[in-house]
Amino acid sequence: MPTTATTGPSTATTLTLQEREVLYAVGCGLRDTEIASVLAIPKDTVAGHLARILTKLALRDRAAAIVHAFDCGLVVPGHGPRKPAAGPVSRTAVRRVREPQLRISVLGPLQARRGGQPVDLGHLRQQAVLAALVLCPDRTVSQQELLDGVWGMEPPTTKVVPVYVYRLRKVLRAGDSTDPVIRRDRCGYRMTPGAVEVDVVRMEELVTAAGTAERAGDLAEAVRCCSQALDLFRGELLAGLPGPFAELERLRLTERRIALVQRKLDWQLRLGQHAEAIAELRALAVAQPLNEPVAAMLMRALYRSGRQVDALTVFDRTRRRLADDLGVPPGQLLRRTHQMILRGQDTGLDLTRTAP
Repeated sequence: MPTTATTGPSTATTLTLQEREVLYAVGCGLRDTEIASVLAIPKDTVAGHLARILTKLALRDRAAAIVHAFDCGLVVPGHGPRKPAAGPVSRTAVRRVREPQLRISVLGPLQARRGGQPVDLGHLRQQAVLAALVLCPDRTVSQQELLDGVWGMEPPTTKVVPVYVYRLRKVLRAGDSTDPVIRRDRCGYRMTPGAVEVDVVRMEELVTAAGTAERAGDLAEAVRCCSQALDLFRGELLAGLPGPFAELERLRLTERRIALVQRKLDWQLRLGQHAEAIAELRALAVAQPLNEPVAAMLMRALYRSGRQVDALTVFDRTRRRLADDLGVPPGQLLRRTHQMILRGQDTGLDLTRTAP
């Protein structure tokens, strides 16, 4: 479902499915009695849903809810389910809160699916052009940027970017729609807002929801949202795509994933889920042997699980790697955690510094 482009809570991540159905129906002009009939729920339940919608989205009244439904793309002008003299509306009509049929995944090998079916995106450089546009969703990307990002120091001798964009428009077009998924303006190309669902956008929505839950003191919900965000990562990022842009994005998204894993594990430790976190922390420590916050979290989890010797072993191993690979001693965080374990003190520290 499209999310609002204005500031404020996201409709997609804030509301439940039935609340979104109610908001859609309100935006289409249905009264509470009509909504109750369509959704087969009591009228009082409709009123309760509407009250929660107003609270969650910080809206003043029903009129503001109608405006919000239009602003966030939930209701399209002229496409409501009824006119004043029309008969009852089917539940299917209210369920027009649809996700885009076209989905593009970049948190792994680049993939596109339309209606659940894979889309052939052509050869790798053409795919790299699409990845560059998808990963710059809020701005126009110039033709020169695409040439530099996909070909680097060996640009093509012919004007292939317009050809690739033409082919991508053709394969990504949804059904009989004449609206292009990729738009052209005087400065370059950009993805049409709301035309495509992208996994990285959903990931960031879930991370925002996790941060909101943490600030509200609901660490269990924060862990749940963060876990869902991490589940969107699948395999090697942008596997096989050539060019400097894809390489930089691989590094950026890898660092983003590691930061999210650290944050989730820290929340789990704060919830007392030490045993549950140890296996994932060990795997992360192997992948990131010089990552001191990860080593400190693993020491903390082992210590709180009654495994003091194992915790001290992690410190010794990390200290040696830091000395051998970087020629530096452990930092303050790792030393403090080590001293607390030696003294048998509580290690209730925030062992991450990178917020999602």
